[in-house]
Amino acid sequence: MSAAQLLVVLDGTIVNIALPSAQSALGMSDASRQWAITAYALAFGGLLLIGGRISGSLGHRRTFVIGLSGFAASSALGGAAVNPEMLFGARALQGAFAAALAPAGLSLLTTTFTEPRERGRAFGVFAAVGAAGSALGLVTGGLLTEYASWRWCLYINVPVALIAVLGTTFVPPDRPLRGDGRLDIPGALLSAAGFAAVAYAFNEAEPLGWDSPRVLSLMAAGVLLLAGFAVVEVRASRPLLPIRLLLHRARAGALLSITLMFVAMFGFYLFMSYYTQTVLDYSPVQAGLTLIINALAALLGSTFIAGKLHGRVAPAALILPGLIAAAVGMFILTRLTPQSTDVLPLHLVPALVLTGVGLGCVIPPTAGLATAGVTGHDIGAASAAYNASQQLGAALGTALLNTIAAGAAATYPASARNATSTAASVHGYTTALTVGFGILLVAACVTAPLIMTRTARGTRRRGQDERS
Repeated sequence: MSAAQLLVVLDGTIVNIALPSAQSALGMSDASRQWAITAYALAFGGLLLIGGRISGSLGHRRTFVIGLSGFAASSALGGAAVNPEMLFGARALQGAFAAALAPAGLSLLTTTFTEPRERGRAFGVFAAVGAAGSALGLVTGGLLTEYASWRWCLYINVPVALIAVLGTTFVPPDRPLRGDGRLDIPGALLSAAGFAAVAYAFNEAEPLGWDSPRVLSLMAAGVLLLAGFAVVEVRASRPLLPIRLLLHRARAGALLSITLMFVAMFGFYLFMSYYTQTVLDYSPVQAGLTLIINALAALLGSTFIAGKLHGRVAPAALILPGLIAAAVGMFILTRLTPQSTDVLPLHLVPALVLTGVGLGCVIPPTAGLATAGVTGHDIGAASAAYNASQQLGAALGTALLNTIAAGAAATYPASARNATSTAASVHGYTTALTVGFGILLVAACVTAPLIMTRTARGTRRRGQDERS
């Protein structure tokens, strides 16, 4: 399950590093190259709720195997691409199979590990992989592109997926589920179109700006489609996403906190990539290796803190300190100036450690709250909603904080004498990170009254009662 989670998260960033080489090899235009990233994001985000429903109807283990096999095949297809269209199509297929794979994996984790201590360890490992996947994607992409070929950024998925398929022999077989398994077609179409429109709007906001007519039109269309989706789900006899799942206070708090966490963290990753390469003159591989500190800290936070304390303390006792720790890490970076010395030990390392530990402490309890007390088809829907929250948070964070950084850098020369390009860039980065710091504090304040209504013991008891 963790290997599958690594594939899903890894592919969100690994191709970013390889894109310049792929563009040169396949003759992509500057205008079209973004589709190597966008095709995956749109298919993944747009089809997640459908994937969750399919997982609940077809069986989580069966859907998991199908998702892994399809992901491996589409990765091989992308690696063998002979033109841009073939690569874009393969990336869309990867996203589609990931949309089934991600909720199936989280559902299997929820139903397989039921004893509190082993569930804590399982969620800790699963979260560590998810938290470290983005950073590892940048490192792996840089190494493979520099020392092998950009095609191996896709081929590498095949052996990992096949190993994960072999690992499913240890997973208990699917249990028959009640219900006819019919798909809510209107809800499926509205959710896919709505999520895709919103995700595409976030993607286009980065180069075009938030006031672009295209961005505003896409956002309006996405909001209207999702509003229509909510209306349909309230009235549907077999809803794709039962609204009662979102009206649950603790679950809503978990989804909100992980969304805002990903908004801030993916802006942070963007800052680390640009700052280390453009200001500190790191190579892509060096920049990626710097993020290993964040990955190791996330591993520490998820396994040795959140994993061991799962079931012993209330989820809020992990989520709120995790959000605050990540906020403090970002605040450290807001103090950077173009004249800062010893940047790595005094600024980057503390920030990477705190944000990593914070992320590692937030993911396991939010994943547990998002799926606690649900059974049958609802497990797939709750898992899909959790993954969709992460996906939308990542897309929004990248677009929003990059736009803020670019705007602040552009206006800086007018307000400062003899401003250099480096000073303008640093000002843009610190301004964006100040916003990220504020987002994390808001997340802690807004979600606290929601997630503090349920203790860890109460969550576990209710989940056991509903399963029995």
